[in-house]
Amino acid sequence: MEASTAPVIVPERTETPDEHDEHDRPWNVLVWNDPVTLMSHVVYVLRKLFGYDEPTATQLMLQVHHEGKAVVASGPREKSEFDVHRLHAHGLQATLQRD
Repeated sequence: MEASTAPVIVPERTETPDEHDEHDRPWNVLVWNDPVTLMSHVVYVLRKLFGYDEPTATQLMLQVHHEGKAVVASGPREKSEFDVHRLHAHGLQATLQRD
């Protein structure tokens, strides 16, 4: 059998560099303030789910309390969606937002 001498056709790139950067941008997990959840519970959940030490979890909880929201985690979409689900399971209001 002879080796083929047909030219190899490489498809043109259809993705622009800006689109590539868009896919690499992480998703932020936001926790929102609510009038019902105890501050101590928010600290407990942040420590349990994300492994924050007490001062860091307390600082994030105070940001939620005073500013209405705080970014508590960031990463790929699937992981961030899972984190939001876990926060909901612990009674916290959480959403995703693009970084």
